[in-house]
Amino acid sequence: MTKALDKNRERAKEIIKRFKKRMPHPECALHFSSPEELLVATILSAQCTDARVNMVTKTLFKKYPSMKSFADASLNELENDIRSTGFYKNKAKNIKGAAVAIVNEHGGKVPASIEALVDLPGVGRKTANVVLGTALGIASGVVVDTHVTRVSFRLGLAKGKSAEAIEGELVAIVPKPDWVNFSHWLILHGRSICKARKPDCDACFLNDVCPKLGVR
Repeated sequence: MTKALDKNRERAKEIIKRFKKRMPHPECALHFSSPEELLVATILSAQCTDARVNMVTKTLFKKYPSMKSFADASLNELENDIRSTGFYKNKAKNIKGAAVAIVNEHGGKVPASIEALVDLPGVGRKTANVVLGTALGIASGVVVDTHVTRVSFRLGLAKGKSAEAIEGELVAIVPKPDWVNFSHWLILHGRSICKARKPDCDACFLNDVCPKLGVR
């Protein structure tokens, strides 16, 4: 077990080195100007493209400029405002519920701990890690979405069946200072090169260190 872990740590070290050279400053694809906006955008991003979320939040954040405005919003009106992101009823309920809790319990500001964040309606570890890492610069864990799941498996870094298991494997081999960027790197790489249906292995700068697990 230790030998396999050491091997994965070495591979992760080389992968991180190459990502730092290629993408020294990876950025989140969601547009936001505050931790509160990123929280809302991340909730909206479930089963929806970042491009669509950015289109919606461009006007949404002008209409609702604070957590108080989201907390006071008419649920039906909020549903209509975010309808194009899909699953809008559940998302609106979660956004309003989280906003009410943030206003009543945290002074209108997103709490800076993962424990407090995951207590909010509709907020799981993934959303909490996104907000803490990207908006607040707090490395609380590794964000695991579909891209991170796919790319980390193909790279032989994580084989877990759940997001929690995958995150556990990754935080064990990725240095904590790289946790936030590591998620961004794998997401960006998954969108541009290591795509779900047809990864472009020939164009991949990780080709020689990738075992290509599951790639046909």
